[in-house]
Amino acid sequence: MSATRRAFLGTSLGLTAGLVTGAPAWPASSTGHPCRRIPRGGIGMHLYTMRTALAQDFPGTLERLATIGYATVGVSGRHGHSAAAIRRVLDDVRLKAVLEHVSYDVLRGPGLGQALADLHTLGATWPVVPSLPGALHSPAGFREAAREFNRIGRASREAGLGPVLFHNHGSDHTVVDGVSLYDILVTETDPHLVGFELDVYWAVKGGADPGSCFTRHPGRFPALHVKDMAANGDFADVGSGTLDFAAMFDHARRGGVRQWLVEHDSPTDPFATARDSYRYLAALRY
Repeated sequence: MSATRRAFLGTSLGLTAGLVTGAPAWPASSTGHPCRRIPRGGIGMHLYTMRTALAQDFPGTLERLATIGYATVGVSGRHGHSAAAIRRVLDDVRLKAVLEHVSYDVLRGPGLGQALADLHTLGATWPVVPSLPGALHSPAGFREAAREFNRIGRASREAGLGPVLFHNHGSDHTVVDGVSLYDILVTETDPHLVGFELDVYWAVKGGADPGSCFTRHPGRFPALHVKDMAANGDFADVGSGTLDFAAMFDHARRGGVRQWLVEHDSPTDPFATARDSYRYLAALRY
């Protein structure tokens, strides 16, 4: 039986038992030692998930996330608000921004200084490149990006922030002439200057194993996008799909993970996604 199928069946049985007995339905741990849990301060929401709600009611949406239990957010789009205005709302509802997605072109160009200043204003730690231009999707292009990441990461460190992070999509794990594009970024960047916000859904979609990433490249993954995969390969609320989170998180400490940020690219009801995903992660033992 596959690891993903085993996790899905274990979770389903656990939920059924909870409904029958009224006991907490803790997701099963594939390690057999369900003792560790994600720190409450490490469960966050990547705000791309909530973009429709934020566009309608920015402060109200953040307040509802805090009420659900989230401690942190990853900023992705400001919806017409300044960094200072967003910080005021976050402080009011007792949420903390830990990172912001900023385009590659901004960070490699004259906008870098302002982007780093805005991170300070937000109270965040990491600038994140959400994707690379399609023209760079080749070994030569990724080597060029690696050089730029080292330069950006040095500026970020000198500004008193953390390393620049890269957020992956499935195509970033393409193997060309026997070399993984993603591995080029990992191996040709300075670990002090460059880290990775691993999107576990896209890693699996691209043929990579998140747990193996953590063990092969320890300390390089301070943040995750925790996104589940439906049986048909679509996006799913965390805990409702096929990914074995307990197995992959078994290696999270070695990977340096500090933030588990929920994401769903196209939620039907973003607040239901936020609520159900938080409950799953808060209950998860691994």
